[in-house]
Amino acid sequence: MYKRVSGLLHAVLLLILIGTCGSTMYFINNAPGVGSVVPPTAILRPTPVPSLSRPVETRSDPGWSSLQPGLERRLIRIYNDQDQQVESVYIWRLDQKSFRLDVAYDERPRSLETWQKETNASLVLNGGYFSIENERYFPDGLTIVNGKASGRSFDGFGGMLAINTSRAELRWLVEKPYNSNEPLQAALQSFPILVQPGGELGFGVERENNVRARRTVIAQDRDGRILFIVAPLG
Repeated sequence: MYKRVSGLLHAVLLLILIGTCGSTMYFINNAPGVGSVVPPTAILRPTPVPSLSRPVETRSDPGWSSLQPGLERRLIRIYNDQDQQVESVYIWRLDQKSFRLDVAYDERPRSLETWQKETNASLVLNGGYFSIENERYFPDGLTIVNGKASGRSFDGFGGMLAINTSRAELRWLVEKPYNSNEPLQAALQSFPILVQPGGELGFGVERENNVRARRTVIAQDRDGRILFIVAPLG
């Protein structure tokens, strides 16, 4: 029994702010008879942002909490040495034995609430980058929806969430480029790759511009579980 996750790569904060973004989405759909498991939370009401001029540290967190079988959530709060909270990192971890991912797209922006109603998803996330023409949003990189591909695959950089009929795979396109002959049901590409396979950093500190922005990350652990990570304050 599966619940469906449809995908966009800019997630949790954009769980609400997607109304002003292009509409490619990841979503997790409920299986028949299963209610929504991700109620509104305080993640969308961040406190004022303190200065980051001083070192930061993480506090011990209570670990993973189960929302339902196959779906867990974790919250890690980060403080500076003045005991001011500077970030809250939200993480959702899903087991693909209970959930599956999917991608939805529309060239006209929609709110996350609209996507959730239309897909009956447990979790809806915004993702990817877009080019705009005449108020229409076109994904940068390759996008596959219902087996139909559009756009051009990134070459030599970036990553892709590739979804076939049985499971999803997060891949580094340098190591495993897209093959137009592979039978994918859904896919979404984005960049940069923050951590390359093997644990090497994919986005070096020399490229950091120290500009704060909300971030959403998708990851996959060694057990094949998918993680959505959101930093609302950047």
